[in-house]
Amino acid sequence: MIHRRSFLSLLGKGAVGTIIVPSLFISCRNKVSKIATVASEKMSHLKSVLLKGMKPISSDNVELAEGLSYKTLIKWTDPISDKDTFGCENDFICFIPLSEDGNDGLLWVNHEATRPLFVSGYKRGDQRTIEQVQKEMYSVGGSIIRVKKTNDNWEVVYNDPYNRRITAQTELSINWDTPIMGKTTIIGTHSNCSGGITPWGTILTCEENYQDYYGETLYDEENNTTHQASYHQWEDFYNYPTEHYGWVVEIDPITGNGMKHIALGRFSHECCTLVELEDKRVVAYSGDDQNDEFIYKFISSKPGSLKEGTLYVANTVEGKWISLDYDSQPLLQKRFKNQTEVLIRVREAAELLGATPQDRPEDIEIDPLTGHVIISLTNNKPKNRFHGCILKIVEANNQYDSLNFSVEIMFAGGPESGFSSPDNLAFDLAGNLWFTTDVSGRSMNNPEKKEYFDFKNNGVFVVIRHGDEAGKIIQIASAPMDAEFTGPWFSPDYKTLFLSVQHPGSLTRSLNQLTSTWPHDADGIPKSAVITIQGDLLEKLNYLDTLI
Repeated sequence: MIHRRSFLSLLGKGAVGTIIVPSLFISCRNKVSKIATVASEKMSHLKSVLLKGMKPISSDNVELAEGLSYKTLIKWTDPISDKDTFGCENDFICFIPLSEDGNDGLLWVNHEATRPLFVSGYKRGDQRTIEQVQKEMYSVGGSIIRVKKTNDNWEVVYNDPYNRRITAQTELSINWDTPIMGKTTIIGTHSNCSGGITPWGTILTCEENYQDYYGETLYDEENNTTHQASYHQWEDFYNYPTEHYGWVVEIDPITGNGMKHIALGRFSHECCTLVELEDKRVVAYSGDDQNDEFIYKFISSKPGSLKEGTLYVANTVEGKWISLDYDSQPLLQKRFKNQTEVLIRVREAAELLGATPQDRPEDIEIDPLTGHVIISLTNNKPKNRFHGCILKIVEANNQYDSLNFSVEIMFAGGPESGFSSPDNLAFDLAGNLWFTTDVSGRSMNNPEKKEYFDFKNNGVFVVIRHGDEAGKIIQIASAPMDAEFTGPWFSPDYKTLFLSVQHPGSLTRSLNQLTSTWPHDADGIPKSAVITIQGDLLEKLNYLDTLI
């Protein structure tokens, strides 16, 4: 257990100072640099008001700490236009302002998974039809919706020309010179977990559990292949290569056009977080959300490129980034044919070169106070590491294109810290660290899973960075039954937190025995949704009430 003051020293000396506004925020037209500077100056002289969190709870509602309230902005099956509806199992959220005051903008929302029982009516053991698969294919991908705030209330602009769906049937290009499995275009994106935003204002959506839809290609020591069948069996109806999935996908929120970035590698991408260097080259961080997989970063060799450059994987024991460049690595040349094959089978390449296995690397964010790279490691149950931790990488000389770094565990989950299994991360205007948790539905509230029982439902937590309570971790939200919160993203004025509620009632196996009915619609069917959270507590955490 790392105590508060020790944690602050790990997070960054003093944890107070001029707030660094990463270029990715500026590119999103979020005009926060002035307000951040004012807040920073005032924070150094402030004592925190007492911030009261909440205790763990099991409830089939969104429960919030005192001083907060929420509204449901949009949920699965809600119409966004005359032809499209909002997708299923929403995750990553990004807000792109369209007005100077930030009260009008586009919301991108990932749709990570389908729910066959609810989406298509398919139940395990039934004879699946192509019509059912098509419904499931439509439910995943992402949604672009226009939202506006009037009198502090956010609403979706129905039928706006920008509103559209990206699905598992949308045609996408590839950002690579060599075809992937003989194709230069790919049909669809799915398994869209977390993501990021580019300095040029486009969205990065990340394909995570891609093997669930078209399976996976397995290689033996002689490079002979076999097909591992998928859970959803889409390959029985569509002959799309599994190698077409597991990539970072860039979407233009204005046009809806998209491409898959091969140079960033193929694995279960949880997120893709970009930093723009002074010379306009970019560095992209991403984690592979599987047990004993790895942390990666791509360093571009040309300004604004996600193709020209080198992909690296982390050895956190030695504190070095290992190049995955085919031409400079003899071990890769013995195993693979070319760079394209290295990128398709990058997990094998990373292991071969000595990358350090991690406990499910999930979200990665840049600390706006220190510039350090913050990574959530959710857990590793097979190795009895049940509660995960949050990791800090400090690049040598604070240069993101450095090939050496130091690494520390900032704090670990468990009974003493009051949370388990950290997942998505976000920083607010004051530099407070927000994170969601991801205890599986089968483990939550299960007396047989004693490691998790006392944590109750998944939640949102905040690590306070300033004042008398600096270093304190408080819970501010609790999710409905079986659900998790995902995709936290603040509005430009930091008075609203956009948040996804994902997979309520995920343990439901029959329409006659629902394990959740949230958001308590008339049909009683559990639905994922995006909510907006507002209130005095949010403004106090951001010190908005101190600004002139």
